[in-house]
Amino acid sequence: MENSIKGLKEKLRTLLEKEALKRGSFVLSSGKTSNYYLDGRVITLTPEGAYLVASIMLEMAKGRNIDAIGGPTLGADPIVGAVAALAHLKNISIKTFIVRKVAKEHGMGKQVEGPALEAGSRVILVDDVATTGKALIEAKDALDKIGIIADTAFVIVDRKEGAADNLAKAGLKLESIFSIVDFGL
Repeated sequence: MENSIKGLKEKLRTLLEKEALKRGSFVLSSGKTSNYYLDGRVITLTPEGAYLVASIMLEMAKGRNIDAIGGPTLGADPIVGAVAALAHLKNISIKTFIVRKVAKEHGMGKQVEGPALEAGSRVILVDDVATTGKALIEAKDALDKIGIIADTAFVIVDRKEGAADNLAKAGLKLESIFSIVDFGL
């Protein structure tokens, strides 16, 4: 399986370089300016990209004794959908969820959407790109409030701008498919 995962990662890297990595002057959600922007949704919202990311993340999650995979809206949304579909095709029993920025003011008033997770459930958080890790930390805080245990976060690309340290302080270990260094930046 390692060889096929290596091949999937190479295909994903090529897609990211070709479609998602833009050079120029950009203001990031963290407020920082950057000479490049990596838009993971350009990849995760395509059939091939969704399949590659879901395949790799399911492999990363193998053997971890988790109940669910999910993350902060909007970056995690397509990843979670792809993971759910691929898990079903591979007969892997795993739930998925999305964490809203704030709880809904109507209906059930939930902040965590998806199949019900019981207190004590173990989950892995996912997102497309990590810069400071703020969205992942906010998602973990929302899960903590309802007794869900998250101690690991997967991202497609770690920009190497403090996310790993910030997440560690919040009790999350960051694991990435790539770091920005893999793209020569």
